[in-house]
Amino acid sequence: MQKMKNLAYIAVMLLVLSSCGEYQKVLNKGTVEEQYKMAVKMYEAQKYGKALRLFEKITPSYRGKPQMERIQFMVSQSNFNEKNYGLAGYYFNRFTGNYPKSSKREEAAFLSALSYYKAAPSFSLDPTDTNKALEAFQKFMDNYPDSDKIEEANKYHAELRAKLEKKSFEIAKTYYKTADYDSRNYKAAIVAFDNLLEDYLGTKYKEEALYYRLKAAHDFAIKSTQRRKAERIKEAVKAYDKLKRNFPESKFMEESNEMLATLNKEQEQLAKS
Repeated sequence: MQKMKNLAYIAVMLLVLSSCGEYQKVLNKGTVEEQYKMAVKMYEAQKYGKALRLFEKITPSYRGKPQMERIQFMVSQSNFNEKNYGLAGYYFNRFTGNYPKSSKREEAAFLSALSYYKAAPSFSLDPTDTNKALEAFQKFMDNYPDSDKIEEANKYHAELRAKLEKKSFEIAKTYYKTADYDSRNYKAAIVAFDNLLEDYLGTKYKEEALYYRLKAAHDFAIKSTQRRKAERIKEAVKAYDKLKRNFPESKFMEESNEMLATLNKEQEQLAKS
């Protein structure tokens, strides 16, 4: 029994070595047609890394030829399966532009967006791929409203938008929290919170954003020079009014009322001076 197992193992190893030898031979010395056939064979065998090496070699020879449509899709899919998501997104997007009448155009459009989605880092890092994914999913939904992937595309789009919304909120908070070290960040925080509220209507961060915007405006006014203080107090009072108008029962109302009292006191002192 053990002898049979050993013979089977040896047979498998010989087959693997033979296959590897054939691949290397075609890769290094095969004709373009042989390399194309081997690339497709590797792709169908789910050996995407090997397929990509061959596709890279033969692409110049097939540019402009009928086979190029299939090659470009397989290159895109191979990069996706190898988790080269940034490249996959780029190649799938190119495919949709190069082959507008392809039966695989809808699939490529969705996979381009999904690739950028998978390439997108956490909300705190560079949002480049997140923005690309958002744009790609929006374009997909606009172009294929009846696609069976539309629900999935909507889900990913909402998730990505929430990621950017959170990033926008955290950036604004960071400006406020670092303003003690750089007073210019009070103004930056106010602008950032205004942008958040304008870009993401109905944001779940609205109450907290209005509260922090008030704090930034309050602190900015209190720490201002006499020449600018009156103007900035008025802006801070407006921030208070906006918070109270939108969230009259806000959990931040007690502290906000204290800030308003301080602003009113400062305003009275200015009127006397």
